[in-house]
Amino acid sequence: MKSTIVIPNYNGIEYLEKCILSIREDTKSHPTRILVIDNGSGDGSCELAEGYAGVEVIRMGENRGFCEAVNVGIRAAKTPYVILLNNDLTVERGFVEAMERALEREVRAFSAGAQMRMMKAPDRMDNAGDYYCALGWAYDYGKGKKVAEKYVKPRKVFAACGGAAIYRKEILDEIGLFDEKHFAYLEDVDIGYRARIYGYYNLYEPAALVYHAGSSVSGSKYNAFKTNLSSANSIYLIEKNMPPLQVLINLPFLLPGFCIKWLFFCQKGLGKNYLKGLMRGFRMYYKEGGRKNHVPFRIKNLGNYVVIQWELWINTVRRFLG
Repeated sequence: MKSTIVIPNYNGIEYLEKCILSIREDTKSHPTRILVIDNGSGDGSCELAEGYAGVEVIRMGENRGFCEAVNVGIRAAKTPYVILLNNDLTVERGFVEAMERALEREVRAFSAGAQMRMMKAPDRMDNAGDYYCALGWAYDYGKGKKVAEKYVKPRKVFAACGGAAIYRKEILDEIGLFDEKHFAYLEDVDIGYRARIYGYYNLYEPAALVYHAGSSVSGSKYNAFKTNLSSANSIYLIEKNMPPLQVLINLPFLLPGFCIKWLFFCQKGLGKNYLKGLMRGFRMYYKEGGRKNHVPFRIKNLGNYVVIQWELWINTVRRFLG
């Protein structure tokens, strides 16, 4: 057994059964441990999961967020690889083996993300890798685009989307688990960024195909809860991963980037939520213990910072050119 699948669940009754059934079908001849980490669901989804043979359920008792839930699953895993799956997706046959092969081919790879398509529009992409740019924006490459050749080619990416990704357990043990201060949103970019600083890289593996419903927990693509959390995490991610000099280098990009985002959310009626989130991000880092999670600058990693910075500029161009 090479992999443990960790599925964080919070009131996922609408999708969880289909998710579990698709995994069981995929792993009939490929033994894989399946863990559902329940964040205090009250809709019967936890009991549903417990009814399936071969599915282990760990009850958290309350909603402690995505990051703490997956960390519980990672700590419980005894396999070389850990696969994270959202509860609102289904996997195609061959998914687990394709994920494992991706890391077996690349010994310096920390993670690999799956090809994610929209469940309600299977001819459109949901995610073809996570990218982060100098504007302070993280984005899903290919989001909403028609499936095309450029989205079905394996390649290196800035980070793997944690909705459907495989991680090398020994590197997690080295660099640390998901930062629980994130609660949810951008935690996958954060951990992929951290791995890059340590000299590892992340992959996109299109042979591993999933279909994703999306926004099944927060309720919609844009809402006050998600806006507040994601904007706070966008500030926290910068403060903990960038040395001061790199922040200064990117400031001419970051300031207009956050202004553009604010104007965008003003149009959605969420401008105040966005600004409050930004302020909360600074508090998370400077007043709520976030500094202890800062990735320390080491001269041996200088080359990695240079490569990352170059990618931040390239990814800014990629964001607008697609």
